[in-house]
Amino acid sequence: MEEIQTHLRQLQDIAYRDFQKGLIPGTENKTFIGVRTPALRAYAKQLMKCEPDLARKFMEELPHAWFDEDQLHAFLLGEIKDFDECMEETEKFLPYVDNWATCDQLSPKVFGKNKERLLAHIDRWLESDHVYTVRFGIGMLMSHFLGEDFDGRYMEKVARVSCEGYYVDMMVAWYFATALAKQYEAAIVYLEEKRLSRQVHNKTIQKAVESRRIDNETKTYLKTLKLKGNENGTN
Repeated sequence: MEEIQTHLRQLQDIAYRDFQKGLIPGTENKTFIGVRTPALRAYAKQLMKCEPDLARKFMEELPHAWFDEDQLHAFLLGEIKDFDECMEETEKFLPYVDNWATCDQLSPKVFGKNKERLLAHIDRWLESDHVYTVRFGIGMLMSHFLGEDFDGRYMEKVARVSCEGYYVDMMVAWYFATALAKQYEAAIVYLEEKRLSRQVHNKTIQKAVESRRIDNETKTYLKTLKLKGNENGTN
């Protein structure tokens, strides 16, 4: 949409654009403008507050040509306050998400206020064959269901995700590393019993060791669980 594209160009940071290009694989067919995240968030808030019709018209025009438009779209979804509307728009957008950055920025606030309703959608996302839809579903479980709403069944669903791909594996590892900080007793079993693939198992340990939320004694123990080259986990 020309009006929005013009505004995005006005927010351009060329050095940031050049930095982004090499950081986000999978976006080779998109143009990077180079708008920093705080500016995109602020613009999304402005659009939804002052020009909601323009914002919704923009969200209807898929796919977007520019990476920055995808990012803006994700932030616009985060501003929708009605659960049903937000879910409908999220479902429309997910098939067009083609990179980890947009996927991980997509985190509608209203989902956290409607967790029970969210769960049914997460189950479906985890069964998708679209890498970033699966990654998004795991991210939602990590964000909203590792605290007081935790249930070991959710962890098992993440461990059993069948969609293959580097960016799914990395999200599974991120999930379990976060779980080690929040739900240690449930999560450690998956490493001790080698229930994860070797790649995910070792990446989980790496991420956990890098975390500030895990104490040094636990980190020392986790290092002893790392799988060697001739060892394999199961997923």
